[in-house]
Amino acid sequence: MGRPRASPLRRILVSATTINFGQLPALQLRAPDGAEATITLYGAHVVSWKAVTTAGGPAQERLFLSSLSALDGQKAIRGGVPVIFPQFAERGTGMRHGFARVATWRVLDQGEADGAAFAVLALNQGDLPQQLAAAWPYAFELLLRVAVRGAQLDMSLDVRNTGTQTFPFAAALHTYHLVEDVEAVRIDGVQAETLAITDKLDHVFERIQGAIAFDTGADKVTLEQTGFNDAVVWNPGAADAAALSDMEDEEYRRFVCIEPALLGDAAARPQQLEPGGIWRGTYRAVVQAG
Repeated sequence: MGRPRASPLRRILVSATTINFGQLPALQLRAPDGAEATITLYGAHVVSWKAVTTAGGPAQERLFLSSLSALDGQKAIRGGVPVIFPQFAERGTGMRHGFARVATWRVLDQGEADGAAFAVLALNQGDLPQQLAAAWPYAFELLLRVAVRGAQLDMSLDVRNTGTQTFPFAAALHTYHLVEDVEAVRIDGVQAETLAITDKLDHVFERIQGAIAFDTGADKVTLEQTGFNDAVVWNPGAADAAALSDMEDEEYRRFVCIEPALLGDAAARPQQLEPGGIWRGTYRAVVQAG
């Protein structure tokens, strides 16, 4: 069972086309150099990033998407780059990983700038279904900007408190990096020594300083983040993958999640955002040619 084919609906701009991805409305971005990204409005979820690493070369997929993932808006998408807000995992009393990844976002802007194709999507409390809105009693706005060109993916997430009450939150961009074999992966920059993945791994690395160097076994990727203080590295391993209904048993071998995250202070207390406050996290992934 492979990925669904995207069916074009109408042309908006040279750099952005509205399509269906599975059963989900989506934007397909295409930079002048051929780099591409696909973003579903459901979850503002980047489900595909195709990087161009050599001049005139073909764009190559860099994100993992499970062949069993739901693409009908009934369940969070397995793979790509889910937006995590306002809760990470079970660190709170709300929905696991928050509601942003299962809400439908609005497109605010799209086009081309500095050789990159980009889109900006937004979500606020008025966009939430009644059940989700009732569980989150704060006025907020999220802005996600996605841009691609060449071998580079740029994302930024703004969290705005538009109400009168301070609210707690966590945020992450839960990136599933596509690899040929997870056992060949090597990661530098999250701990003192090089990190290899030999079994199930789910670890929060706090206070990330500088870039993360990620060797996929076939090439190298540099990951940079600001605003996000932490990084989470995750792979379910064979046993946990077999228990996931939206993943084939052997698919765990084809990805590793290295995600920029803001998970709170040393005591795991969430970030606090005062009325009128704005927090921004940025994330850049660059594939190193050769």
